[in-house]
Amino acid sequence: MTVILLTNDDGIVAEGLKTLQKALKDLAHLVVVAPDQERSAVSHGLTLHTQLHLKEISADHYVINGTPADCVIFALRHLFVQPPDLVISGINHGANLGDDIMYSGTVAAAREAAHHGVPSIAISQAYDDKPIRFKEGAEFARDMVEAVLRNVLRGEICLNVNIPIRKIKGMKITRQGCAEHTPHFNALDGTEDYGAVPPSPAAGTKTDLMSDHRAIMEHYVSITPLQRDQTDYAAAQSLMREAAAFFSSK
Repeated sequence: MTVILLTNDDGIVAEGLKTLQKALKDLAHLVVVAPDQERSAVSHGLTLHTQLHLKEISADHYVINGTPADCVIFALRHLFVQPPDLVISGINHGANLGDDIMYSGTVAAAREAAHHGVPSIAISQAYDDKPIRFKEGAEFARDMVEAVLRNVLRGEICLNVNIPIRKIKGMKITRQGCAEHTPHFNALDGTEDYGAVPPSPAAGTKTDLMSDHRAIMEHYVSITPLQRDQTDYAAAQSLMREAAAFFSSK
């Protein structure tokens, strides 16, 4: 039987998580492990100085007093004899685009799963001042998950998926849009001025891939594959040359 672990950073009672459960319930056996409260923007934080408690609130539905990454680690260690076929984090209330990926608890949970060799998907729904459209996002998520399960993804695969506000025009495989400045945490709602201090400009990326932000602004679902190794190999080569020149002059 196919098994999917669901988690999030908005907490066990979040509408996005419940909507995703309903959409996927007949595709696989679902195990839900989510934080006891909202843990947005906690990034990849782990709970080190407080004892974690896992509480079963209904069959295969658990709550934990920790971060999204804690949820994944605890579930993989204590609930599964064999790892699940897939881990899905979301659906998050708000987009996770560009630099905000490094702050996101939603994305961190998915990346944690990939670090353990379990393929994963982080799903986030952009919104504006109108009610958030979780149902449309969940319908796309179902189709995507069905395709992923058919193709039997394995290993350290992590996909960051963002759903646009309006009717979905299609899907784009995208890059992380770090060179584009957008306000933090949803980029579209404009309710809080996290963008008051401009970020350092990022170097342009030489690629034909559309950015994640542009994709959802043009009403496409953005799917960005994320890699575990964050080494800047070009910078490493440059530093090696500079170090060799420095020490040869001594």
